[in-house]
Amino acid sequence: MKLGWIGAGSLGKAMLGRLISQGWRPLTWNRTPGKLEGLEVERASSPEEVLQESEVLALCLHDSLAVKEILSRLSREGFQGKIVVDFTTNHFEKVREFHELVARGGGSYLESPVLGSVVPASRGELTILVSGQKEAWEKVKPLLELLGRRIFFFEEPGKASRLKLVNNQVLGGFLAVLSEAVALAEEAGLERAEVLEVLESGAGRSLVLAAKKAKFLKEDFSPHFSVKNMLKDLDYLSEMARKIRKGLPVTAEVRELYRSALRRDPEKDFLLVWEVLRDL
Repeated sequence: MKLGWIGAGSLGKAMLGRLISQGWRPLTWNRTPGKLEGLEVERASSPEEVLQESEVLALCLHDSLAVKEILSRLSREGFQGKIVVDFTTNHFEKVREFHELVARGGGSYLESPVLGSVVPASRGELTILVSGQKEAWEKVKPLLELLGRRIFFFEEPGKASRLKLVNNQVLGGFLAVLSEAVALAEEAGLERAEVLEVLESGAGRSLVLAAKKAKFLKEDFSPHFSVKNMLKDLDYLSEMARKIRKGLPVTAEVRELYRSALRRDPEKDFLLVWEVLRDL
């Protein structure tokens, strides 16, 4: 199966690294070529070249605006017989348009947002949510199994994206609560390492704390999942809630905390919310 890849941000680069370690050499294009440095991939001169030379085209982009730009550009060529696997976390409505756009061009679109960031991506330990045609899913399943430890498949378009947004609602909220607890504990005279150890054995035990414990200890804000990406997902989620007239009072407060973190540095890890809470 000839694989093409567009998008080499932090997550995309980690996923590419995992595939390379398993013997793949995807034909790859990124808007900023420098981000491909250090990756043993074939470089394409354009997105059109990636599409033409590939049976499966993977996208891992920042948002639905970027996905729309790429798919609209490639639709001039047509997607005849191609499978587009989109790992981007998309807008809950726009993603349905992408299914239709690719289908009109003769191809199959699989929305495939992932749960997890750089470290699990590099180990092939992501959770992947997939929505789309079952036949296309069965063709790419062996590829996805190299990237994900657990994969959920749904035929209903849009379902995977809605689930991803709900997951990140919990992710953002849980890290904000952990950050507030650590900030409070330190102000009360407790040692950070001791607090984290207790939380890890008690109510704070979670994948989130396991992933962020070392970053808490080192005050490391290098990005595994950036503030701007977290806020983008919470914005999409809030739009979904408004659409169905569901109030989100807790998430609304959390969203404002990340908005404060965004003003400090949009590119840093979303753990930056801890710094915001410490300074209150």
